[in-house]
Amino acid sequence: MDGLTPLLIDCDPGIDDMVALLLACASPEVELLGVSTVAGNVGGALTARNALDVLALAGRPDVPVAVGADRPLVVAGLRGHRGAHGDSGLGGARLPVSPAEPVGVHAVSFLAAAIESADRPVTLVATGPLTNVALLFAVYPAVAARLGRLVVMGGAAGGGNITPVAEFNVWADPEAAYRVLTAPGLARVVPTTVVGLDVTLRTLIGPVDAARLRAAGGAGSLVADAIAEYVHGAPAGGGVPMHDAVAVAEAVRPGILECRPARVVVDHGLGAERGRTRVDPVGPGGSSGVSVAVGADFAAVVRFVLDRIV
Repeated sequence: MDGLTPLLIDCDPGIDDMVALLLACASPEVELLGVSTVAGNVGGALTARNALDVLALAGRPDVPVAVGADRPLVVAGLRGHRGAHGDSGLGGARLPVSPAEPVGVHAVSFLAAAIESADRPVTLVATGPLTNVALLFAVYPAVAARLGRLVVMGGAAGGGNITPVAEFNVWADPEAAYRVLTAPGLARVVPTTVVGLDVTLRTLIGPVDAARLRAAGGAGSLVADAIAEYVHGAPAGGGVPMHDAVAVAEAVRPGILECRPARVVVDHGLGAERGRTRVDPVGPGGSSGVSVAVGADFAAVVRFVLDRIV
């Protein structure tokens, strides 16, 4: 489709991944080429099923879904933290089951084929642990270098949400995050934007927004179901962060977030700092290939997302 940005999403649905996928499907600026899944919020088989069901809900059962890594690159046994998303991965939502099934190739091969066959540079948005992306960079470096942009939801310059210092996606596979964001190589070639907790924790679906979603019916009401217990328990004036949808919003509308060049250093040791992301600003005239989201008109980002999915 002329003029559209080809888009791939690597995700681990996940309530906020659900909102992110609905946003991508509702955005006329992009052509959603496919979705790959990785174990993260829940196990690999369930993240794939959730992706298929969300795409069908969005009216896009034609979008292919490929199953990827079901464990981290190096240290197994650190995933499966289900507290934030419930056993299903989608909180209180009960989606109709899509008749579609995942494609019969591994996510990494699927991503490589989609990037290689696209007639324009592809934007890849990664909203889960970076295992699939790290494998793509390692196995298909020449193909990965053709990406127009990589947008990563992960990390934090400040405190974490899974440990005092680590954000979940990076903590779940810090070796992969290191290889994608820190190690010399494609991190310097592929323009990369990191959207971390410093921005996403300020981009909230609050009680008024949830009521609007429920009143809209359809997909909106199911999103409201997904986040119901979290909105209900939020402090006055608070809400539910739209983590992954914020990254997709930046991919759909580049510049909706304020981003600055920086070097991102991922701690992949086995100590208390594991999964920490240190963000070192790059001075005028410098370049690292990476930019980090530092701010936004947060209310405007929420409106942008909700206006698309209701």
